Amino acid sequence: MKILIYGINYAPELTGIGKYSAELAEWLAAHGHQVSVVTAPPYYPQWQVHDGYRAGRYRKEERRGVTVRRAPLWVPARPGGLKRLIHLASFAVSSLPSLLRAAAGRPDLILVVEPALFCAPAAWITARLCGARAWLHIQDYEVDAAFELGLLKGAGLRALVKRGERWLMRRFDRVSTISNRMLDLAIAKGVEPDRAVLLPNWIDVNAITPRTEGGDYRAQLGIPANAIVALYSGNMGGKQGLQTLADVARRLSRESRLWFIFCGQGPERAPLEAACQGLPRVRFLDLQPADRLGALLNTADIHLLPQRAGAADLVMPSKLTGMLASGRPVVCGAAPGTELAGVVARCGLLTPPEDAEAMAEAVRKLSYNAQIRETLGAAARQYALNHLHVDAVLAAAEREFAKVVGKRATPGAAEAATATAAVDAVPREGER
Repeated sequence: MKILIYGINYAPELTGIGKYSAELAEWLAAHGHQVSVVTAPPYYPQWQVHDGYRAGRYRKEERRGVTVRRAPLWVPARPGGLKRLIHLASFAVSSLPSLLRAAAGRPDLILVVEPALFCAPAAWITARLCGARAWLHIQDYEVDAAFELGLLKGAGLRALVKRGERWLMRRFDRVSTISNRMLDLAIAKGVEPDRAVLLPNWIDVNAITPRTEGGDYRAQLGIPANAIVALYSGNMGGKQGLQTLADVARRLSRESRLWFIFCGQGPERAPLEAACQGLPRVRFLDLQPADRLGALLNTADIHLLPQRAGAADLVMPSKLTGMLASGRPVVCGAAPGTELAGVVARCGLLTPPEDAEAMAEAVRKLSYNAQIRETLGAAARQYALNHLHVDAVLAAAEREFAKVVGKRATPGAAEAATATAAVDAVPREGER
């Protein structure tokens, strides 16, 4: 198949949606498909364009068998409601020439990744012009989350946006998302059940395994070998409720056996560091290279997964897959009845979201009971083996792509002429 993936995040971003989009593209390319990508310069989670890239420049490159076109975008240093919208819109506009240029190759499938929903209209129209199937993959219900978290406000605005979202989602040949609850929400938004597909995030369970390694991180950070380490590793943004971590560490400051590692980058890191001032057993790390992820995750005795109230069924934290594969228990802040809570209940302890007292007590309880940690960790590993292995998940995705492409209708002469004219009208991007 010829597959075009369109989304704002991509490698070399180490975490979040970019990681999964790149792994999907590279897996498909390695399995014989012709894959191209339209994306932005890497900037996440630091909210700063990475070294070697420029925010205002078009660029074309080859990465592991995938042709990658990058379009400019504006990156705010401190993303908020309006700034985030402008940021997303800047890429949606600037990427149109790159999208049309890539579509000149006549892909069988155009897969657009949400966020950003701003990109979905262009993806759908382009697919119709070139005769491709249109697929919307939802990693994050950004619109719902923005209203739930107070980044956007107003009942009238929300109703208007929801109507537009519903109209758009119903136009796609397939809509996929990463959890059953998120899939149910897609159907509630108007997607026909036979067009809704579950495509969970994945992990290479052979690359991330339960091991006793991680001592080098302890030595690097001055943590005793026999300490109990609670680790948070991932994006440090607004949806995570990171203030809870500082409160947990402060409540447990007299537990001399307990150490905390907070690893990641993002706009909420500086406030988290400020809130942890004076806590002697808290250590901070930047995001670590991908080949060090296993060692980092195995440094933990307990994984921490805070979550803002109201977000648990709108997002499924991508960091959870690595936590489970490492065979360590998880302490998670999620409301009962959410899918995140349903997964973690098998292999960790649940606390109410943003309840530092309850999370601190759960961490303290696990720190004193190695047998419970071992039992829950084994359950976490088994869940990853059964449900999250990269080859199983992506082979199923490949079959779904083939099914929808197999039903592709060949465009008529007039439609093909329109597509050709639209593509030929696009100026060259100055790609290098």
